[in-house]
Amino acid sequence: MAEDASELARRLAREAEAVCRHYLSNGRREGRYWLVGDVNNTPGRSLFVRLHASSKGPAGKWTDAATGEHGDLLDVIGTTCALRSFREIAEEARRFLRLPRWQRDPATKITAPRLSRDPIKAARRLFAMSQPLTGTLGEAYLVNRGIDPPTNAVALRFHPQCFYRPEDATTVETWPALVAAVTDLDGRITGVHRTWLDPDGFDDRRLGKAPIDTPRRAMGDLLGHAVRFGIADDVIAAGEGIETMMSLRTALPSLPVAAALSANHLATLLWPATLRRLYVAVDADAAGITAAQALTVRALDAGIEAIALCPRLGDFNEDLRAFAKAQLRDMLRHQLLPEDAARFMDVISA
Repeated sequence: MAEDASELARRLAREAEAVCRHYLSNGRREGRYWLVGDVNNTPGRSLFVRLHASSKGPAGKWTDAATGEHGDLLDVIGTTCALRSFREIAEEARRFLRLPRWQRDPATKITAPRLSRDPIKAARRLFAMSQPLTGTLGEAYLVNRGIDPPTNAVALRFHPQCFYRPEDATTVETWPALVAAVTDLDGRITGVHRTWLDPDGFDDRRLGKAPIDTPRRAMGDLLGHAVRFGIADDVIAAGEGIETMMSLRTALPSLPVAAALSANHLATLLWPATLRRLYVAVDADAAGITAAQALTVRALDAGIEAIALCPRLGDFNEDLRAFAKAQLRDMLRHQLLPEDAARFMDVISA
């Protein structure tokens, strides 16, 4: 049990600032320490938590200068959450760290965590932990970008406190996030894409994304896979960004689309064996044009008709926000083949 406690304490110490921000929210960081009134999260400056290891001691250790009490981050969790047993404290620590529940080995009767560094399992776990999109900040973010949120958002969910680790940082932050499932052709989740959001609202510059260096990141097995909306059979539209492809779905709700997440991944996208026509949504930059050309060549080599869909501005979300849904729909109608215009717009081509 002592070994289990020390391992959890070490893991929490690596995320010391994130732990303090969550459980000692009435304090604040000053230099290499987190200052708060006491271990009960009272406002003040008596208790200090060491955020980084130094010659003065390891990270995660705290001392209350007023009382002389001291301890580690497990003590912080236990006290602030009013937990009495080590099992309860450990469960709460693991929930915070997003680690698996403890498993009991019937042979040894020793409780131990089963850890996995498999990015696909981690992606599936994050998606499962996220909540439905309806009524969340994630839905509001899409609406702010002019996108009609899908009524049955199988591929999209929302996480209110999704971990974000800045580049070259030893601590993590938590931000609300739009979480999208990356799937293979059989619908199995192989990764996730996260768009971290600003809980304080939207502005014209960031359009609701969190004020961090990289508000969009993906993890898992991405090569050839995509975030998919609609069931693809003989016709599909493919492009880079989730918002780009959801903008197409806003104008053409019945058109199946796939977002490959980047120019490099778009060029390697896999398609169903039944596909006969591929619309390629082109981002109007050098990388986007090159990726669209590469995907087009692959499709033509496979005997699949490939047709470019070109925005007037940088991408189709820019078009949607600039021209609105009705005009974007009309712009797309002139780029689709007549039979697809009739099929996906419920209109008869002239």
